[in-house]
Amino acid sequence: MGRVTDGPLKSARLLAIAVLGFVALNAPLLTIADSDATVGGVPVLYAYLFAAWAVLIALIALAARSR
Repeated sequence: MGRVTDGPLKSARLLAIAVLGFVALNAPLLTIADSDATVGGVPVLYAYLFAAWAVLIALIALAARSR
């Protein structure tokens, strides 16, 4: 079982990840990735969205994991 102080720290980490996800998937960064270029045959925008999504899931899994 986790320590009593793990709750607020875990909540703060998850909130920070949510803010990071909002910023990463917001219009200004999406317009930067929107181009005609490709990465391995996949448009850069799709590659960026998939990579950002995968990183957010990994960060959430790390933050939510019990110690």
